Amino acid sequence: MKQWIPTIEVKYRTTMNWNIEWLRLDLRYTWKISRNASEFKENAIISVAHGEWMGLGEVAPNIRYNETRETIQKAFDTFKSAAENRIHDLQDLEQLLSELKLPNALRFGIESAFIHMLCHAEKTSVYTMLNIEKPDALPTAYSFPIMETDELKSFYEKENLSRFHMLKVKINSQNARQTLDTIGSFADAPLIIDANESFHSADEVVEFMNTLNHLHVACIEQPMPSHLKDEYKKLKPLSPYPLMADESVCDDADFDEIALQFHGVNMKLMKAGGYLNGLRILNEARKRNLKTMVGCMIETSLGIASAMNVCAGVDIVDLDGFLILKHDPFTLINEEHGFLKWQ
Repeated sequence: MKQWIPTIEVKYRTTMNWNIEWLRLDLRYTWKISRNASEFKENAIISVAHGEWMGLGEVAPNIRYNETRETIQKAFDTFKSAAENRIHDLQDLEQLLSELKLPNALRFGIESAFIHMLCHAEKTSVYTMLNIEKPDALPTAYSFPIMETDELKSFYEKENLSRFHMLKVKINSQNARQTLDTIGSFADAPLIIDANESFHSADEVVEFMNTLNHLHVACIEQPMPSHLKDEYKKLKPLSPYPLMADESVCDDADFDEIALQFHGVNMKLMKAGGYLNGLRILNEARKRNLKTMVGCMIETSLGIASAMNVCAGVDIVDLDGFLILKHDPFTLINEEHGFLKWQ
């Protein structure tokens, strides 16, 4: 997989120190989607130091992609051993990461830590180093997890969700209609409907879509499993709403095929495996006139701030993962009136 790599003159000819630290991130409420529920997440922080320069990157493992603490730790140990005296610049790092075929979330944590160290050394920003546009303050969506319908309004009011310009609703095929009808009765913001692959056929999705006419639907995200390509090709021309690919686009995809199935792509850096590949995915989508979205896992503001770097010009920003935490150990981002800004 060819990637664009910026030319960076700084060379590192002495040993770099790579480390991993695991964090338990307790959540403010139960995070439930169609495939699982959790009260906390375990993320890892990758650090790389070279003399006085240091960079950090976040790893948010996702069981959907067979990423666990154990698989991430084992892969990091393999990387650390292989990296000794081998990495002198970003191109060396990208070559090694490609050879090792690490889990995507870990690959992002490692690459972002290295790029953040380069930025520290060069006293510059990520978007300047990668020669991309600086993003402005970003209006993010905020997500409802799956919950009982009689809890939805109180959740909306308690969390003051009226300040967000777009709301994302996690559903499964069983609770969808009642959940959306309830939210539509008290919320005015456009809705992103995220089914996390819980529908099983195009006909089932169309039947569901026919119940949404009274709602302000911004898009529907990955309603069926990613392997149902023919069903997606059947669904796309029938859908009155933009269909956004999530699980169908990880670190790579046949984008001509994706364009036959979806109207847009949700790029997450933890799936893409790095800044460089994430930017490539967004560019491939734009080449085909697909809508672009930048999303996240449950992450600290370290990971979310990283994602903010690539958000200039995207159609939808969905970076609420740090707002779900009881405590954010980095506090790099300020959210105000639904907009994200760096502190």
